[in-house]
Amino acid sequence: MKINYIGASDPGLIRFSNQDAYYTDPEGRFFVVADGMGGHAGGEEASRIATQEIQAYLVANWDSQIHSEKLLEEALLQANEAIIRDQQSHPERADMGTTAVVILLRDPDSPLCAHVGDSRLYRWREPKLEQITEDHTWVARALKVGDISPDEARIHPFRHVLSRCLGREDLQGVDIQPLSLKPGDRLLLCSDGLTEELVDEKIASYLQETSMLDKAAFALIEGAKEQGGHDNITVVLVALD
Repeated sequence: MKINYIGASDPGLIRFSNQDAYYTDPEGRFFVVADGMGGHAGGEEASRIATQEIQAYLVANWDSQIHSEKLLEEALLQANEAIIRDQQSHPERADMGTTAVVILLRDPDSPLCAHVGDSRLYRWREPKLEQITEDHTWVARALKVGDISPDEARIHPFRHVLSRCLGREDLQGVDIQPLSLKPGDRLLLCSDGLTEELVDEKIASYLQETSMLDKAAFALIEGAKEQGGHDNITVVLVALD
């Protein structure tokens, strides 16, 4: 299966810095999006460390006998430990952390996704857009049990409160799940700077308008900015042809 991909990131219209980071493997083997938090320097550093550590661990152990699910889990746990070490060395960044969402295409018949936090993975299988990951937030949990409605969730004051992120000694594990993919699918990894501004139906409309990944990525980012661009916006698009 041929893999085409593109990644793009924009600071948005309100923030002066970009605390998002992403990585696209040149060989199309894995893809990462991270959204840092903890102030200007802290957020940038946390997302940088996460993407760098995940990339380094996966590349170093790609040809090992480690099972792919374990490989992916260890990559994120290594990133978590690296952020904690940096916090200990730099007390001014003690509160920093980051989300992470990763696609691993190591086994052609068993693609995987891992995530921590509220950066998301979507699958576009025309004509349907499906959210694959489940946000690790207070609001997502309340929505799941029926305490709030979807409309309330979009404007709830606690919608940015994470229940899980990298950079915590009490990290409650990494969510890893298999992906069902077939030729023609497109995958979207993104930070919440996109999903805060665009509802799923609008994201789907941008993906449906063009099959060209660069145009779709640009349209998504510009669409989020047109709606306010209140946060950094990062998208990685992967097409399976």
